[in-house]
Amino acid sequence: MADTALAPSKPQTLDDVMIAMDVVDTLRHREDLVRRELNEEGRESELIDRLRQIYRDQGIEVPDHVLADGVKALKESRFVYTPPPASWKRTLLSGWVKRDVYGKRLGMALAGLIVVLGGYHFLISRPAQQAQEQARIEVTETLPKQLRQAHAEVLAVATDDAAKQRAAVLLADGERAIRAGDRAAMSKISTDLSALRDEVTREYTLTIVSRSGESTGVWRRPPHGSQARNYYLIVEPVTADGRKLAIPVRNEETGTTESVSKFGVRVPEPTFEAVAKDKRDDGIVQKSQFGVKRRGKLATDYLMPFEGGFITKW
Repeated sequence: MADTALAPSKPQTLDDVMIAMDVVDTLRHREDLVRRELNEEGRESELIDRLRQIYRDQGIEVPDHVLADGVKALKESRFVYTPPPASWKRTLLSGWVKRDVYGKRLGMALAGLIVVLGGYHFLISRPAQQAQEQARIEVTETLPKQLRQAHAEVLAVATDDAAKQRAAVLLADGERAIRAGDRAAMSKISTDLSALRDEVTREYTLTIVSRSGESTGVWRRPPHGSQARNYYLIVEPVTADGRKLAIPVRNEETGTTESVSKFGVRVPEPTFEAVAKDKRDDGIVQKSQFGVKRRGKLATDYLMPFEGGFITKW
């Protein structure tokens, strides 16, 4: 009898283990049954009886020792998975297991980052760098070259001292702007030198207008309530081939400069009356040349008395 008691128990088969696991699973799904039977002392045998009946209802015969082992396994939480506590190793292993998912997400994130960085480079950073480089070239090369070239072109045409002196003053201002790297000043002076070049190059005749339906002369009261009269002859600049030019003219009544192809020149009253008499004879002003602007000069050579004022509207 002693030898029988000391003999090792028969090892469980895989089928017994699987059935015991199923018993545990069945018990978990019948929580009301488990709470009622296991929480009362001595009711374990009744629970086993109930389990046996449950399996018999399904046409399955389960040995009592397997049912008992299943109940015991439930009590011991033998088939319950308890996750390991959080640690860097667990995090690393979880990441490795989900590497495909994380890899796709990382790839998408990197692709998005590349798109953003590429867009920033091509749409913002690169244009800004190009604009900065263009501005540098303009300040150090383009504008200085334009400014000096315009000055040289003025000197190549100018024949009077007034034009040369004006060009020299503008060039001196331009050189100071170049040394200071003042882009706005260089641009303005270059424009002024180009305008001076055009002014010196132009040549035309100031012709008194005598066409039918157009004014040949007008008189105006000076500003500020004066009772005196200012007399003006209406003239237009005409080239040797008959083209009418638009030139900058400062209106003495408003102080503004406009580009016009017809304007009034202030003359003494006797000159005004002489031209009016000339036109009354046959409707045409015979002596129609008021002045000549020659190439290379700033000033116009006036052929009639001129008091030095202009108007652009009448």
